Amino acid sequence: MAQPARPFWEGVRDVAPLLPGVLPFAVITGATALEAGLSPETAVAMAVGIFAGASQLATVQLVEAGAVPWVVVATALLINLRFVMYSASLAPHLAHMPPLRRWPLAYLLTDQAYALSMARFHHRPGEPDGHKPWYYLGTAVTMWIAWLMGNLGGIAFGGRVPAGLSLQFAIPLTFLALLVPLLRDRPTVVAAVVGGAVAVAGAGLPFNLGLVLGGVSGICAALLAENLRPDPSAS
Repeated sequence: MAQPARPFWEGVRDVAPLLPGVLPFAVITGATALEAGLSPETAVAMAVGIFAGASQLATVQLVEAGAVPWVVVATALLINLRFVMYSASLAPHLAHMPPLRRWPLAYLLTDQAYALSMARFHHRPGEPDGHKPWYYLGTAVTMWIAWLMGNLGGIAFGGRVPAGLSLQFAIPLTFLALLVPLLRDRPTVVAAVVGGAVAVAGAGLPFNLGLVLGGVSGICAALLAENLRPDPSAS
């Protein structure tokens, strides 16, 4: 990796406007862990080890409900299945790196880091390969620090947040802000519409299966739309 400073700080700059939408989520996650009976040390270890908000919340709720360990682990893995798709999409942009340097980047993968990195790589096709991991790190490391700070805030002060102050509304707004710039053609729009509709329709399914079905349906719909798109070279 070469010339790290500029692309790294550009990543920090680009992800900064999204942090106000992430911090309330992190605070809620930290506070929820304590309310579920976990110790502060365990809550911090969970934030560092899992580093995925939806999975952390689901894990805490299942532990609180007395679920068996395999259900807790399977649920967390199911929720995080989307990161497999993210990794496959990012892999071509980081393929020039040795595996020992590339693998640690997977730990820092988040929705925000993925969306911002893919948008930048798409709009800058001529960007040197050496800049790409540093831009990704700028977004991902900033998200990691913000997530841990938010969790620590929730662990320390979560009990003082009024119950009627619903901070969860910031979470879907953050994802919408990430999604809209990536809707650049018909297949991406079809994927967003179909995936979103299926996820909403399946919101009541156990183990958050609606989220997984939404992701798979969106991918299938986008592939179908891509195959049905007229070939410009045929005219």
